[in-house]
Amino acid sequence: MIANTRVVLVRPHYAGNVGSVARVMKNFGLNQLTLVSPYADPLSDEARRMSTHGENLLTNAKIVDTFEEAVADCQLVFATSANVEGLYRGSHYGRPDEVLPVFVDSLQTGPSALVFGPEPHGLANAEIAQCHGLIRIITDHEYSSLNLSMAVGICLYELRRQFAQRTANYQTPPSRQIANYASQEEMFRHLRHGLEAIHYVWGTKADLLFHGIRQLIARSNPTPVEVRMLHGLARQMEWVAAQLPPKADDQPSGGE
Repeated sequence: MIANTRVVLVRPHYAGNVGSVARVMKNFGLNQLTLVSPYADPLSDEARRMSTHGENLLTNAKIVDTFEEAVADCQLVFATSANVEGLYRGSHYGRPDEVLPVFVDSLQTGPSALVFGPEPHGLANAEIAQCHGLIRIITDHEYSSLNLSMAVGICLYELRRQFAQRTANYQTPPSRQIANYASQEEMFRHLRHGLEAIHYVWGTKADLLFHGIRQLIARSNPTPVEVRMLHGLARQMEWVAAQLPPKADDQPSGGE
C-alpha cells in the first residue's frame, strides 16, 4: 500500500538533490519518482553518486512537462512549503503528523502524491492552489527553508510511521474511493463555469472566492459519484443562466 505514494519534484535544479531524494525514497520503500520539467539530469554522475542504492529510481523516474500530468491519476495531492502566508497557503496547511493520516488512508485505494518545489523558491501559489492540502515542517523562524532531500526525508519518515501504526492496529481499509486528480480538476473547471454563469463567482474577487469553494470541496475527498453530482450541479446552473434575460449591466448577483 505505501508503494502507492508518488514523490513529485517540480523543476528540481540540482542533480545531487535528486539523487538524495532517490536514496531516501529507497530507505522508506517507495519507488514512484516523478520529475516535472527538471533542470537537473537524474542520470548524471552526481545524481547517481548521491542516490546510494537508489539508482533504479533514477533510471525509472517519470519525466513530464506539467504539474497536472504528474498527478492526473492521483487521489490526494499534498504540497509542501515553509511559506504559509496568504490566502492560498494559510487556509489549509498542517504539520506532517496532522496532514498525513488521511493521505495514508487514501493509499489503500490508489496513488496519491507528495509534491516538492524547486530549490531556489519552492512551489508557486498557483501550484499550491491546485493541491488538496499543504504540509509545513516546523523549523526555526530565522531560517525555515530546508534542503529538498531533508524535507522529503522528514515527510517520508512520518508517512512510514503512520503506515506502520495502521498496520499494527489492523485498521479496516476505507470503503470510499476518492476521485482522481484529473477528474476533480475537470469538475472544478465545470463548476466554476456554472458559478460564473449565474454571477456568483464574478468580479475582482472571483479567484479568491472560488479558491475557498475549491478547498471546501477538496477537504471532503469527493468520490467519483460525488464528482458526477457536482457536474450535474454545474450543468443545472448553466441551464438556469441560459433561461434568464440578459442583465442590464455586468454587476454580480452574489458572491462578493
